[in-house]
Amino acid sequence: MTHSIVVLAGDGVGPEVSAQAVRVLEAVSSRANLGLEFEAALLGGAAIDAVGHPLPDETLAACKAASAVFLGAVGGPKWDTAPVEIRPEVGLLGLRKELGLFANLRPIKTIPALAAVSPLKNERLEGVDILVVRELTGGIYFGKRARSGSAAFDTCEYTVGEIERVCRAAARLARSRRGKITSIDKFNVLDTSRLWRETATRVFRSEFPDLEVEHLLVDAAAMHLLSRPADFDVMVTENMFGDILTDEASMLAGSMGLLPSASLGDGGPGLYEPIHGSAPDIAGQDAANPCGAILSAAMLLRHSCGADEAALAVEAAVDAVLGAGIRTRDIASAGQTAFGTTAFGQAVLERLAL
Repeated sequence: MTHSIVVLAGDGVGPEVSAQAVRVLEAVSSRANLGLEFEAALLGGAAIDAVGHPLPDETLAACKAASAVFLGAVGGPKWDTAPVEIRPEVGLLGLRKELGLFANLRPIKTIPALAAVSPLKNERLEGVDILVVRELTGGIYFGKRARSGSAAFDTCEYTVGEIERVCRAAARLARSRRGKITSIDKFNVLDTSRLWRETATRVFRSEFPDLEVEHLLVDAAAMHLLSRPADFDVMVTENMFGDILTDEASMLAGSMGLLPSASLGDGGPGLYEPIHGSAPDIAGQDAANPCGAILSAAMLLRHSCGADEAALAVEAAVDAVLGAGIRTRDIASAGQTAFGTTAFGQAVLERLAL
């Protein structure tokens, strides 16, 4: 059996971190006989430069036909003055929508070897293992918007069906973990959040009565992520809240460069990408942290290839590299030698036990 993987290297450091993830996937495929096959395609600023649109028809067709899609990063100041409808991020939003990727999984787990990198006290970081499930194809990012003179608006809309499906996805994941789910909203102010809480409460009570359920306002959740992060298991929330909270939560691990993500729907290919941006200020310097990309590759193996043993081996290799004191610039302590992107990827390959 073969698995076709479309690689969208994208912009900035995207090609650099993607290259390391693909090296790891190729090694895993060879050693575990997974039959992974890779195809490169354009997305984001690179696509704008090449064909004038951030999501070419050829890219979309290739992604729809694939087993999985791997993305490096998109965007950068080079395209900030482009018309809104053809900016790099529009390509990514369009791809998520076209593939029906409504559930974005973002795991945040602290690594003891990197406790000093986080701005939080060590005792706050013990036992932190959170999975944030972010609704990905609704909300304010996809609502009606307009700008006229000195006024502008962006509309946040959700349907019962959109909320139900992401809550069910999160609840199923909570059952496979510690059995606790926290739903995040702004129930006291927003009608979309009132609908969210009503729907989430009904789904959890009627379909997942075995779970421990907590509801939090988004501002309280932001505070508790820093004051009691180890209390959270699975968190589920709407699109914009999830985007903001997971960037905040990345500081629990110490750097956005460490964190992976998977975007999944009801069947079809999943999309896997590190949560960091394109970091154009360090592009081409072999300085980007490929951990998030490599761990995203592990999620690809688990969720799109059914290769959990291989995924665990990749994650263990990354842990071993970090445990050996090998660091990229973003997580290196003062006076510590920083490894380049390629050297870090090589270190992971050398510790890959398959």
